[in-house]
Amino acid sequence: MFGIDFAATARFLFLSAPVWLVVMLVSLYMHTWFNYKRRQFIRKKGGVLLEIKLPKDIEKTPAAMEMVLEGMWEDVPGSLTDVYIDGAVRNWFSLEIVSIGGQIKFYIWTWPKWRQVVETRIYSQYPGVEIVEAKDYALDLIFDPAKVKVKGITTRLVKEDAIPIKTYIDFGLDKTDKEPEQIIDPLTPVLEYLGARKPGEVAAVQIVIQGHRAQGFQDAMLNPKKHFSKEVKDAVKKIAEKEAYFETKEGMPISTLNLTKTQNEAIASIERNASKHAYDTQLRLLYFTTIEADDKNSTAGMIGSMRQFGYVGSSTILNGIRPNQFIPGINYSWEDFLDIRKMENQRRHLDAFKRRSFFNVPYKHLMGKPYVLTVEELATLFHFPAGGTATTPTLARIPSKKAEAPANLPT
Repeated sequence: MFGIDFAATARFLFLSAPVWLVVMLVSLYMHTWFNYKRRQFIRKKGGVLLEIKLPKDIEKTPAAMEMVLEGMWEDVPGSLTDVYIDGAVRNWFSLEIVSIGGQIKFYIWTWPKWRQVVETRIYSQYPGVEIVEAKDYALDLIFDPAKVKVKGITTRLVKEDAIPIKTYIDFGLDKTDKEPEQIIDPLTPVLEYLGARKPGEVAAVQIVIQGHRAQGFQDAMLNPKKHFSKEVKDAVKKIAEKEAYFETKEGMPISTLNLTKTQNEAIASIERNASKHAYDTQLRLLYFTTIEADDKNSTAGMIGSMRQFGYVGSSTILNGIRPNQFIPGINYSWEDFLDIRKMENQRRHLDAFKRRSFFNVPYKHLMGKPYVLTVEELATLFHFPAGGTATTPTLARIPSKKAEAPANLPT
């Protein structure tokens, strides 16, 4: 009754071949063309790694880093000619906190043409820091399965983009009238984990970001992508309808009197977050070590250091960041008898880390998809901690303090 007429199907495919075959070939050609031109475009842009050397005392709250990220945000991919002929892609940045044998350093990777913008923004908010072009530490991480081990994690959000993670404002870090012992900086556990690394170990938090925008034809995308703020109304409604103390009559609007304090605070966070610039984001973790120095609990340590952001098993109304994929990602030897997949996953994760590649070729959306974090959320994950709140002895700081930014920087 439900049999398939294979002869009729074959005849239809043969007769319609001039249509579907042309579509398939054009699609393949366009995909190959864009990949080739984008590789060329990205190669020409190059990259520069800036190390930010911190003074002994930083009195700024993470709001200062939020202002830095505001100034770095940009959403213009170029003209249609740039995109379709030259393979132009939008710029992106990599925010990195790295421990090399326990010595912690802060880096920002960017295109060389954005160097002055990044430096100017940082100096304007943190006049006491020093910014220098650094030798790329990642290039020294050579994958040799006989000598080293590579582990890592890519991440995703627990809930939809419109719902924010717990930010520095929720932790009370926006207040400047607190004594150092009263301040709880959510970045401290991350720094403590990184600072505990031993010689032979390299651990890094890499946050790859690109200005978030609605995307479509101008970005060479056939399926338009909406701005995350379009989800805000549904996210608020979802929270308002969940676990309210008093039910409303059918057809009646939800009243704030029905909501718990936690729900009201969550809705306020969503509304505050939606008004700020946002970035498409992927936070990934890397652990690189010699076989002799390997810490068997390194992956658990990485996860544990980030639980304060609602990392795993969060039962709060707000969002959280959790693992998406573990690297090498092979649990049983019978899944990969010769370790071919295991080594390939390690190699690709390390190479993508070195290239800061995620939004474009050669490692577009490798082992994860981008999610949206606003400048407030990113400033929570990446900021320069005050001297009194982060006492990790291996956090490199410069002894002197500058009075003002260099006068020759462009405005």
